[in-house]
Amino acid sequence: MQFKLSEEQILIRDSAREFAQNDLLPGVIERDELQHFPDNLVKKMGDLGFMGIMVDSIYGGSGMDTLSYVLIMEELSKVDASASVMVSVNNSLVCYGIEKFGSEQQKNKYLPKLSTGEWIGAFCLSEPEAGSDATSQMTVAIEEGDYYVLNGTKNWITNGGRSKVYIVIAQTNKSKGYKGLNAFIVERDTPGFTIGPKENKLGIRGSDTHTLMFNDVKIPKENRIGEDGFGFKLAMKALSGGRIGIAAQALGIAAGAYELSLKYSKERKAFGKEISKHQAISFKLAEMATDIEAARLLVYKAALQKDNNENYDISSAMAKLYASNVAMKHTVEAVQIHGGNGFVKDYHVERMMRDAKVTQIYEGTSEIQKIVISRDLLKD
Repeated sequence: MQFKLSEEQILIRDSAREFAQNDLLPGVIERDELQHFPDNLVKKMGDLGFMGIMVDSIYGGSGMDTLSYVLIMEELSKVDASASVMVSVNNSLVCYGIEKFGSEQQKNKYLPKLSTGEWIGAFCLSEPEAGSDATSQMTVAIEEGDYYVLNGTKNWITNGGRSKVYIVIAQTNKSKGYKGLNAFIVERDTPGFTIGPKENKLGIRGSDTHTLMFNDVKIPKENRIGEDGFGFKLAMKALSGGRIGIAAQALGIAAGAYELSLKYSKERKAFGKEISKHQAISFKLAEMATDIEAARLLVYKAALQKDNNENYDISSAMAKLYASNVAMKHTVEAVQIHGGNGFVKDYHVERMMRDAKVTQIYEGTSEIQKIVISRDLLKD
């Protein structure tokens, strides 16, 4: 399996790196503290083509491959994981869900605005009583004439406060279990739709995470995505691709922490020499570099399998499981290498450590990834 980047992919990676260093790095500490991400940065990500990376150009997207998406995610995440999670959700879950499974009317209506960053999307699956157990949806959509009437609550919704378009998974026939789930496109200004307060989070604090409430929200039937009962399949396939994005995010967080640690170790002196010359530190750096490279290969493999129209359910689960563990382990080590400086905000690594944790939780916890992988290993 070849991982040599094309000239175009190198340009895409370098463009994302330049944006991250020049536009995201200034103000990243303040954005984390204030739990804010300015609209002008979202617009610039849209202008660069980062909000519709894999969307076909006929719908206003960039028409890139999944590997290019991974390269962008890694570079953004090296600096600001709050920016990259907005990119990930809009691309992997919302744009993918509409482009892959939506009607031509839905694609033409929503994708041009979503893929350019004019609108941002959110994916609404998690509920107060249905996190990892996605089949236990309590949000219901009752068919009434030309509409579905939606009632329920969704929580932990990334982009929840700034989105214009929401893909909402709801139960339309409880007797059918997961086969009774459907996916609906809900627009922000629909009567009965309420956005709750922003969550005060440990990490990715620049991104907005909200609880959403639906009270007798009338959704036109043409806003259902796919055939009746297709909601669970859509959610699982979108999440499978989404895990590639989150794996790339975890990879980027780990790589960003490593790069800062490597630089710091060559500048900081202790006992008369740079700390990089102490074996205790150089061994940490060696282990970081090795684990990050292994994670990168897993992420690239999953991306290439998706691009080659191969099944990527297992490779994406493996990539997310491993890369998220690497991110958590080595951001902790990055703080250790920085010593007391690592414990303050000015040196960035403490933020990366906080950001890393969520990569083991959202879009399927590490335990869910192990279930996915082990079931495949043990199937007849």
